[in-house]
Amino acid sequence: MRWSGAVLAGGQSSRFGRDKARYPYRGKPLLQWVLEGLRAADERFIVAGRDYAEFGVPVYGDLLPGGGSLSGLHAALAHAQTDWVAVAACDQPFLGADYWSYLLGQLREGYVAVVPSFGEAIEPLGAVYHKGLQDLVSQQLRAGNFGLQALLKPLPVLRLPAEELAQRFGARLFTNLNVPEDRANLGEP
Repeated sequence: MRWSGAVLAGGQSSRFGRDKARYPYRGKPLLQWVLEGLRAADERFIVAGRDYAEFGVPVYGDLLPGGGSLSGLHAALAHAQTDWVAVAACDQPFLGADYWSYLLGQLREGYVAVVPSFGEAIEPLGAVYHKGLQDLVSQQLRAGNFGLQALLKPLPVLRLPAEELAQRFGARLFTNLNVPEDRANLGEP
């Protein structure tokens, strides 16, 4: 099956104090770790409002800006050349190739996404989406409803328990950085 890998790096990193995508972790920027996790994709690209040419993949801006991650998902679905799109945030370095292979292997007919879940809540980044969601995402953005949770709640979504995924792929699987103190979650001071 053909699939695309999209990394959302459109945030301002204001709480973190610097560009998270370029934050060094074990000798490489966080964004590089995420791109390497998506290396089996038929295409990879970044959705961002700034230049990331040094990463060697196309960079696209939001087509309907102002909706945060939902705008990023919309751009990812619009630019993808395949039916299925793996979507990660630029600060999720522990989503490796084996993780994406597992999620893609869970795809079943009738579902529009495969997402990790924490009980009723889902982790919308680190998930796989069908390109056919693009129009629905566009409608939700135009209506001013920017929540990914609200988008997915009524849809046929395959939810995979996050605790089971963490047991399989490591306890830090869903680690991300929001403030400088979160660096400790990466195993850094």
